[in-house]
Amino acid sequence: MTTTTYSSFTQWYCEGRLASYVRMMKSPGGILSLLEAAQPAGDMSDPAVPDLTLYQDLLGGCRVSGNMGGGHFDEMSERGGFFLAAPNFANTVMVDASHQLRSLSFPLTHWQKVLDEAADGRLSMECFRVHRGSFHSPAIQSALRNLWALSNEEGVPSRLLAQAAGCEILAELCRLSGAPFTPTRGGLAPWAKRRCMELMRERLAEDISLDELAAEVQLSTFHFARMFKQSVGVPPRVYLTGLRVEKACELLELTELSVSEIAQEVGYSSNQVLARVFTKYRHMSPTDYRRAVR
Repeated sequence: MTTTTYSSFTQWYCEGRLASYVRMMKSPGGILSLLEAAQPAGDMSDPAVPDLTLYQDLLGGCRVSGNMGGGHFDEMSERGGFFLAAPNFANTVMVDASHQLRSLSFPLTHWQKVLDEAADGRLSMECFRVHRGSFHSPAIQSALRNLWALSNEEGVPSRLLAQAAGCEILAELCRLSGAPFTPTRGGLAPWAKRRCMELMRERLAEDISLDELAAEVQLSTFHFARMFKQSVGVPPRVYLTGLRVEKACELLELTELSVSEIAQEVGYSSNQVLARVFTKYRHMSPTDYRRAVR
């Protein structure tokens, strides 16, 4: 009997036996994969894939048993609780009732380097196997909720958004696991902060990545994301969104460009995406804003 091997958690879910239960999936550039599914009771085991996968139970109230890489467990799930599946481990999971979940998977090909930078090579994704069964984390719950909401606003999350959210969640997993990682001391140097802000403005229309910003100021991606927030007060993704909305306001006020053209100028894929983001920040549509300022 031939066993199918899968290159990622996303591929398994798209092509494996659980594919029909998927409700929504977003996978920006192979950096992260977001998935929402409504599954029946029964065997929900997954094959070994080279991703660290975080599951969130949206409803709770199910008996869940199995082994996801941290040892056997048998417990009742709670609404909003998390389960963590180790990479390259064929997990066994049985659930006694229908349930809904969201998952976030981290491909080793992208994130192993980030973890190496975070802990000077002393940390691997296998360190996260310590979670046996469910656990709670308000920080991860908030980060995942924000990532999902921003993904809905933008359609496909930008690379910067996906990388910044991933770093935030991995930092919290490190803390919860007691895994060693080098703490961040202070924020960015003034020149580095200035250069990053300049680069984000210069490349507003592009899908700039966290890696590129970090390289510009000679820092690791992991530490850069945390130091930027310390220096500026908000994560890079929030700062970039603010810049885009600010530029959109300027173009609506001073030019005759259409909303679709302005969306392209500030890095959004369509006028619908710009409208969703703009309305959230300015509490009116781009068209209404243009009318009001004129």
